[in-house]
Order: sequence, then C-alpha cells, then structure tokens
Amino acid sequence: MDGIVNILKPTGMTSHDVVSRVRRIFGQKKVGHTGTLDPNAAGVLPICLGKGTKVSEFLLGSRKKYRVELTLGTQTDTYDSFGQITGKGDPSGIKKEDIIAAVESFEGEQMQVPPIYSALKVNGKKLYELARKGVSDVEIKARKIHIYDIYIVSIEGSRVMFDVECSKGTYVRSICSDIGEKLGCGAYMSFLLRVFSGPFNIENTVTLEELQKAVEEGNSESMVMEVDSVLMEYQPVEINRGALKSFVNGAIIYSKGIISKKALQTEGEIVRVYCDSKFYGLAAVSIENGTTLKCCKLLA
Repeated sequence: MDGIVNILKPTGMTSHDVVSRVRRIFGQKKVGHTGTLDPNAAGVLPICLGKGTKVSEFLLGSRKKYRVELTLGTQTDTYDSFGQITGKGDPSGIKKEDIIAAVESFEGEQMQVPPIYSALKVNGKKLYELARKGVSDVEIKARKIHIYDIYIVSIEGSRVMFDVECSKGTYVRSICSDIGEKLGCGAYMSFLLRVFSGPFNIENTVTLEELQKAVEEGNSESMVMEVDSVLMEYQPVEINRGALKSFVNGAIIYSKGIISKKALQTEGEIVRVYCDSKFYGLAAVSIENGTTLKCCKLLA
C-alpha cells in the first residue's frame, strides 16, 4: 500500500507506537511518520506508507496548529503534567487582561530553548535520556521558531485554553512554561491537541481502530490518501513521454520536454511532475540557462 493515512493519535502512545501499530495493521514494513507528537498529546499524526515515505521530508516543514490548555500556578521539570513539580505560585491575583497580553506577546519570530525532556540530541545523546540520568549541565541551543497566530479561547480559574499556529520545531510545552514565567506564577501544559499539520486536519483523521476494521473488511483504500494529493503546495508540471526516461534516470529535462512551463519562474522551486497525467515524483526547477527540471524525488 502506498500513500498517507491521517491518524488521530490518542494520548499515551508515542509516534513510534503508532507507526508500529500501522505496520501490523497493513502487514508492511515501509511505514513512517512526518514528525513526532508527544506521548501525552493527541491529534493529527500523518503516517506514510510505502512510496509515501519518500515524501515525508517535504511534509515536515509544514505549519502546525494546536489547541492547548495550560495550568497556572505550578511548574514541572517536563513543562507538562507528566513531570515532577519543581515550583508553586499563586495565580489568584492575576487579571484576565494580563493573561491575554502574556499569551499574545508570543506571536512572531523568536528564539526558543527546547525543554531538556525532549528527543533532541546533544553530542549523540537524546536530551531526555540525559535528564533522566540527572545530567543538568547540558547546553541547549535556542532555535528560531515562528508563532504565526496565538489567541485565547477561554480562561477558567487557573486553566487557560488557547490556540497556536506555529512553525515546525516549536515546543508548545516551552510556550506554556514561558507564559507562566512571564506572569510570575509558573505554568505547565495540561492538554495538547494537534488540530492540523500542513494539509492534514483533524476533521479527516481516522482512529487506529477504524483503520484496523477497514483493513479487515477490505475498505482501507478510502482512508489512504494519494501521495500527490498531500503535495498541493507544489505546482504541477506535465512532461512529454520523451522526457520521462530522463526524469526517471535523474538526468536534466530541457525545455522541449516540458509541456507546461510558463509558470516556472523561480530558481530552485519544487514542482510535482506528471506524464500522461500520472504522478512520477518531484523535481527542482532551474531557469539560469533556459527552463530545466531535475528529479529530486522519484516515486514511480
């Protein structure tokens, strides 16, 4: 089976757990995900099957949106409800307008320090492994992230619900902890739901149980998205049959082999390549010496 399944990940499972389950469901080894989702988080987790695994790198950079709940007044070492309490504060005197201002202040481009309890590696070691061993003198470099939108959904006592749309590599747990620090009372992430990741949204997810049943009944094809259907951000280009062999062999396709080339004006642009309306892969555009294409990911 080739394609992508938009799984509704439940809490308590790692992304690797979901991949393993999907492998068993379909009985195939070539399965992977497009970016991890914390075990305590739920929501959209695209799983690539067969040839779909070849395009995972082109989906990793997609924007993501989350529904988040943070709890004011408590700090934990993991920045979520799974960690050990490291501090307490009193949020009772904080005004709602101050909470709103603190949350909204995180919109924009910024540098973020990832939590030590994360899967990032330092000198070949995962940070959470070092943290569990009590290693605290680890230099964690800040990374550039972008918060495109962040706004309050509700405030009920010490619980604050907000939505955030952000770039890849953003740790929402860190945002929650930083908001608590800004308000002077501490905070941790008590709930996280990924609402969308690039072209995948929560409205068209399927549960592992639904997928299992569909496979058993022979109806799973309706749940597997075609590979090119999730790459719509890249414009389509049709090549002729004479150029197809060059594309498949990784050779340069010159202008005469490209049927639709008027819109190709950006150096290095990635496009979807078709021949006789069949999707064959992705190519990089060059316009320095006339319009040319070169395969960067073959799926045929």
